[in-house]
Amino acid sequence: MGIEVNGKTLEVDEEGYLADLSTWEPGVATVMAKAEGQELGDDHWEIINFLREYYEEYQIAPAIRVLTKAIGKKLGKDKGNSKYLYELFPYGPAKQACKYAGLPKPTGCV
Repeated sequence: MGIEVNGKTLEVDEEGYLADLSTWEPGVATVMAKAEGQELGDDHWEIINFLREYYEEYQIAPAIRVLTKAIGKKLGKDKGNSKYLYELFPYGPAKQACKYAGLPKPTGCV
C-alpha cells in the first residue's frame, strides 16, 4: 500500500501510517488530510510541527493525555485541551495528528 506525494509513492501500513518515517515531507500531511476530507490550516500545522519536535526529542509518539499536557505547556491552555484538539483532528488528535506528522501510531491507541 502507498500514497502518492509529489510524484513519489510512499509506503504506508494497513492503518495509513508511513512505513519509513524518514520519507515524511509536508506534502504527506496534505495528501493524508485530503483523503480524509480535511484541509489543513495554520492551527493544524502548529500541532503537526509540535508533534514532530516532540518525537525528535523523546523518540515516542505521545498518547492523547500526554499530548494535551505537553501542548498546554508549550502553546497555552487554550490549545492544550481535548476539545480544541478534537476540533482539529476529529478522528482522534493523537492518532490522526501523528499519522499526518509521519510518526508511528501513539502507544496506547487502538
